[in-house]
Amino acid sequence: MPLSLWLSLAAICAMGAMSPGPSLALVLRHTLGGGRVPGVMAALSHALGVGLYALMTVWGLGALIVRFPTLFQLITWGGAAYLAWLGIKAWRAGRGGALEAGAMATSNRQAAREGMLVALGNPKLILFFVALLSQFVTPDMSLLERAIIVLTAMVIDGGWYVLVALGLSHSRVLPWLQARAHWINRITGVLLLALALRVAMGPLMGS
Repeated sequence: MPLSLWLSLAAICAMGAMSPGPSLALVLRHTLGGGRVPGVMAALSHALGVGLYALMTVWGLGALIVRFPTLFQLITWGGAAYLAWLGIKAWRAGRGGALEAGAMATSNRQAAREGMLVALGNPKLILFFVALLSQFVTPDMSLLERAIIVLTAMVIDGGWYVLVALGLSHSRVLPWLQARAHWINRITGVLLLALALRVAMGPLMGS
């Protein structure tokens, strides 16, 4: 995989991970309720769930491109519409949004379980991956290239939320994020709308 293409993949995965939503709220709750370790456990287990969805998507998209190219194109356009909807929703989000997460008592085991369940129980996540990975997967893609895609999504997701959990151990970080949640939502919305337009125009592999 060319470095420029991988950088595009990494940037989009990072944007998806950083977008305020239920995953961020989960890590916030467990970090504030149990400290650094439960927050990290929630982050890592969530990354495992993301990796599983990415793995399923990579192999499924490769087969779909070969057998049903028209259906694949329709799914791609549907994915673009979904990304646009996410962008509009993020743009219109309120100042607090998912960053207003109340603390609760928690444990390492509970954090790990809920981190995985939030990832696997979110059907929107697989729609995001279908829309995203349709730009990178080709029928002749090697096993190594597929593994790189899956690992990239998993490592970036886990790395971001681990940083969130570690950062929240400093009491000044959360108020700083909450004060700027409105702009985080706005920037995320613009980026998602731009990505939706790019997906609708055609795959990155062909550019």
